[in-house]
Amino acid sequence: MPHSTFSSDVIDWQKKHGRKNLPWQKNRNAYRVWVSEIMLQQTQVATVIPYYQRFMAVFPSLTELANAPQDQVLQLWTGLGYYARARNMHKTAQLLVAEQQGQWPQDLQALIDLPGIGRSTAGAILSLGMNKKGVILDGNVKRVLARYHCVEGWPDSSKTNKLLWGHAETYTPNRGSKTFNQGMMDLGASLCSKKAPQCSLCPLQQRCEAFATHSQEQFPHTKPKVKLPQKTTSMLMIIRNKNQVLLQQRPPQGIWGGLWGFPECDVQDQASIEEHCVSQLGVKVDVLSTWRPIKHTFSHFQLTISPIELSYKRSRNQISESSPSVWHHFNETPSFGVATPIKKILAKLSDGYPTN
Repeated sequence: MPHSTFSSDVIDWQKKHGRKNLPWQKNRNAYRVWVSEIMLQQTQVATVIPYYQRFMAVFPSLTELANAPQDQVLQLWTGLGYYARARNMHKTAQLLVAEQQGQWPQDLQALIDLPGIGRSTAGAILSLGMNKKGVILDGNVKRVLARYHCVEGWPDSSKTNKLLWGHAETYTPNRGSKTFNQGMMDLGASLCSKKAPQCSLCPLQQRCEAFATHSQEQFPHTKPKVKLPQKTTSMLMIIRNKNQVLLQQRPPQGIWGGLWGFPECDVQDQASIEEHCVSQLGVKVDVLSTWRPIKHTFSHFQLTISPIELSYKRSRNQISESSPSVWHHFNETPSFGVATPIKKILAKLSDGYPTN
């Protein structure tokens, strides 16, 4: 199929059948496209929609996001995961406001140079947000192209990714890339789905190699399975007055960077925990019980959390200031960001102590 025919078929299909009512498709601009594209990384559309709507209600513009405290940004992100996305968004907003008077760069490389913006997100900002030529290669587009050309290999491997980018560059038209890119994403999200693709309705069916060889569900290839490393930690729920628990802010970098959570330690016996609380936190406690472990899976390891309930007795002149700390009331919604496992534990505390 000639490149122009491929592109025009996708554009014609999008105009007739593509999605047009997603929240970020209304009043489109670079900022709204950017927020949606970052949220949609590793996350399903249905999950993103309510987060996007809440986020835009609080931060309707780049300036308002730049001026917000990081705690507020992370609080609105709680539950979406991959929190580095939120921290990088905040940094980018601050950079653009401080150094570019709140204006977006107009070329690909300048966009890629901003924190947290990769090649595909930059292409989306250009094409969807500025109506300029931009090339997109998100998960949906990868699936369409991998099937159309029967591209071997896991799409995120270096060799396969390079091939897919080559196809995306070839097919993206100089004019109309906004509609073309939206069409490619919509095709991948609807007709060219992971399972049971609706090939009979696809505008690219006639020259699709996977369709011709009845191998649609073999492409794209899945990620090679790797056994995730296992890590463990003990989270210390230090209870005061039966309605408050001690939370600390995590370092800005690393897992759950900038979020708030329970103090942690790598010991589990009672004497060592109590000694840790005195030496590292400046508080005396009594160990009450250990809750059932919680497993939480990250992209590159699995964490087993042992929540340990402790009763606060007293502190030295003040709690250790090695990390910002706060006594959080169980029945109050945090005004700062917390990771999903922490949110679940806080919910249990607010409902009363478990009986296990």
